[in-house]
Amino acid sequence: MKRQTNIGMFVAVRATIRKIPRGKVATYGDVAYAAGFPGAARQVVWALHGSGGLLPWQRVVGAGGKILLPGVQGAEQRLLLQSEGVVFIGLRVDMKQHRYTWPMLRKKFRGIK
Repeated sequence: MKRQTNIGMFVAVRATIRKIPRGKVATYGDVAYAAGFPGAARQVVWALHGSGGLLPWQRVVGAGGKILLPGVQGAEQRLLLQSEGVVFIGLRVDMKQHRYTWPMLRKKFRGIK
């Protein structure tokens, strides 16, 4: 029964990730919350891992805009985001400028664009 629940969660998480537009990013926690699973940021990682590269994975970052992937994968994520026009401040995405909030969550993230 738990496996069936995880599959439903992954479907919802992947659908949520697909909605992040080009030039915007969301944190793992933001995606989990928007998909209806607050506190399930680690499951977002697993949903991305099992997606076979069919999602805009580069648009999901760690808290505060930090790229959490190591080495070459992290460098690739940064390059892909920069090619979409995402601006970095040091090692982090400028979240004030590029954070995506789903329409139903705009009240939760009031003041963050």
